Amino acid sequence: MIEVETLPQNKVNLKLEKDQILFDYRIVQQSRQASLMGRKEVFMGKAKFGIFGDGKELAQVVMARYFKDGDFRSGYYRDQTFMLAIEELKLQEYFAQLYAHVDVKEEPASAGRLMNGHFATRSLNDDGSWKDIRNVKNSAGDISPTAGQVPKLVGLGYASKLFKENKDLQEIEEFKGLGQEIAWGTIGNASTAEGMFYETINAAGVLQIPMVVSVWDDEYGISVPNKYQTTKESISEALSGFQRDGEKPGLEIIVVRGWDYEALHQAYEKAEKLAREEFVPALVHVIEMTQPQGHSTSGSHERYKSKERLQWENDHDCILMFRSYILENELATEEELEEIDREAVKFVKEQKEKAWKAFSGSIKEELNDAVQLIKSAAQNSGQISALNQLADELSKTLNPIRKDVIGAVRKALWLMRFDQPEVRFELKNWYEDQKEKNHSRYNSHLYSESSESNQKVNVIPADYSDDEHLVDGREVLQACFDKMLSRDPRVFAFGEDVGKIGDVNQAFTGLQAKHGELRVTDTGIRETTIIGQGIGAALRGLRPIAEIQYLDYLYYALMTLTDDLASLHYRTKGGQKAPLIVRTRGHRLEGVWHSGSPMSAILGSLRGLLVCVPRNMTQAAGMYNTLLKSDEPALMIECLNAYRQKEKMPLNVGEFTVPLGKPEILREGNDITLVTYGAMCRIALEAAEQLDELGVSIEVIDVQTLLPFDVHHMIIDSIRKTNRVIFADEDVPGGATAYMMQKVLEEQKAYYLLDSEPVTIAAKAHRPAYSSDGDYFSKPSSDDLVEKAYEIMNEVDPVSYPMW
Repeated sequence: MIEVETLPQNKVNLKLEKDQILFDYRIVQQSRQASLMGRKEVFMGKAKFGIFGDGKELAQVVMARYFKDGDFRSGYYRDQTFMLAIEELKLQEYFAQLYAHVDVKEEPASAGRLMNGHFATRSLNDDGSWKDIRNVKNSAGDISPTAGQVPKLVGLGYASKLFKENKDLQEIEEFKGLGQEIAWGTIGNASTAEGMFYETINAAGVLQIPMVVSVWDDEYGISVPNKYQTTKESISEALSGFQRDGEKPGLEIIVVRGWDYEALHQAYEKAEKLAREEFVPALVHVIEMTQPQGHSTSGSHERYKSKERLQWENDHDCILMFRSYILENELATEEELEEIDREAVKFVKEQKEKAWKAFSGSIKEELNDAVQLIKSAAQNSGQISALNQLADELSKTLNPIRKDVIGAVRKALWLMRFDQPEVRFELKNWYEDQKEKNHSRYNSHLYSESSESNQKVNVIPADYSDDEHLVDGREVLQACFDKMLSRDPRVFAFGEDVGKIGDVNQAFTGLQAKHGELRVTDTGIRETTIIGQGIGAALRGLRPIAEIQYLDYLYYALMTLTDDLASLHYRTKGGQKAPLIVRTRGHRLEGVWHSGSPMSAILGSLRGLLVCVPRNMTQAAGMYNTLLKSDEPALMIECLNAYRQKEKMPLNVGEFTVPLGKPEILREGNDITLVTYGAMCRIALEAAEQLDELGVSIEVIDVQTLLPFDVHHMIIDSIRKTNRVIFADEDVPGGATAYMMQKVLEEQKAYYLLDSEPVTIAAKAHRPAYSSDGDYFSKPSSDDLVEKAYEIMNEVDPVSYPMW
């Protein structure tokens, strides 16, 4: 571990020029004033919540000096000073985010979708295509959950390793010259107690990637001091075993005080050199930081900090210490610094007022329109008094938001429900127009809206020879993956057991030997950072396939999948994308583990991902081909018991595509529509054969993907014919079957076509017991489907379909 000694305050490093030092002073003062004014805006009711970077300014302005074009930050919601210093955040934009301005030009990080302190640069053009991110300073989209920002650092750094070592990538124009970019992470001291932080540190040490993580240590996590957070009360001491030595690689660990300007320069100069030139990851533990305004606007730190601690924080405020440093080294006079202080206050106030004017002005304009339309409609309405009162109340709203405007318009339309349509015509049209605009403001970009959306991928049918030769399903996937890797150097696959043995089900057999360890790679058991490795690499334009060995292992990485990957495109309003393919397997295995099908958990938490549930490996291969032509993240759930089932090998195994969101009719029938997916398709077809012998005709539909789900509403055509429907799968009762039922009965209006009540058939609420009997009595069997379908027909015609 390297302890950066505090230099005497009167020993200035001559390499640091006066203009640079005074520029840094100006930035830290502007940032501090933004924090102080931001807090007041919240208390005045002009913003909902505030969390600020005061006390962390000096370390951040120094770190910014070593951040180069092409580098990526994935950080902490107190990094405003850093973003200001690298000139990827303007103060007006900072306040626009505080106010939640929905105009992406005013608030480019999230278009008002995130609370303040969440930073992101825009990697994409308006049409969803990539900008050239080599020659700009980049910030990955921030997330709030503690330590949630760090897993993708593994991928951001690992991408540099691939750019450097995979020569084929240098042949692609947008990747030329890349290979020395650093992934810069920041995190608060308390968040380092999270498991994903330790997993990230370990993965970085194993991979030896250019990553620098700064820990902003103010000794508290809200009210909880370090003694309850961290072994030895110090993350750098706790991680001392990760410190590299002369024999074994590891991390460089550097400790530096957050108020020591020159020592901070020494620390970051060393960390940058090691990471950029030698690919040695570094941890910079910045101690003795302060938090002058406490954790956030939700409370006061005076409740839990002693008077002595508060006094210490006041005495060691990094800006006061920086000011003393400048004066003692005669870099500026007191008067010059006071002038900078005054200019900072004035400038920040001006930017705040511009941001507020832009934010409130856009809403005020809509409010005025609504007031005038309501008053105009009132003149011909039987509710003239109530409508005028509603308009007057709306016009007097203090600091209005769109909810106030739209809420009043809705009330007005209800009041006019008995009036003639022409009375409310203009107001209703205005309301419908606002609904479209508000969809764009608040609901758009959950999925890709670019020309590379999965829905715009051309369908290429699988082509087969007349040869009846069959192969194991895994061989179809193996051939598909081989074609992908040969065709596109951006593609690489990684995960536990993927490399040497070609994954536990052999779909990558021999491909590491053929394409090399950079393209087909083993990892440790670290699901969270496997996903983070994929996210970070995809953010830099690569096309990773990250394997989670079994479906239930997905839970280890669920937070990273849901809070980061699934929401990335939405929370940046199309400013960033990470088209990661997550590969896993599940369904129909026996026993408590690896056998569950937690689809309702996936559907409830991973909106923003495509969820593919192919019934066999040929369908999976076609979906992989589709996904690599699209620009969206996806989860592929292969059937565990299908790898050795026999299938025909398509002649165009690397080219044919399967459209997503388009069900396939596996067997036509007239009596009942059976909707299912994945491994249940085989069970359903078996049941259909048995039912045919009993005189019941079942139409079996494989939905193929759950997200998207039947985008062209094909299933209702089947129900229009049968007038009866069963939804079946292996999820818990009320899970994905209920989801499918809602999509078909409600969205497709199939309810009106039913002559029998809709039926769902799911697994039991518990996981299956071990043994084949456990599987039979825990999950739907063909016997269960036969029994339920026959019961439906018995109710319809008990004479023709008598029960036993």
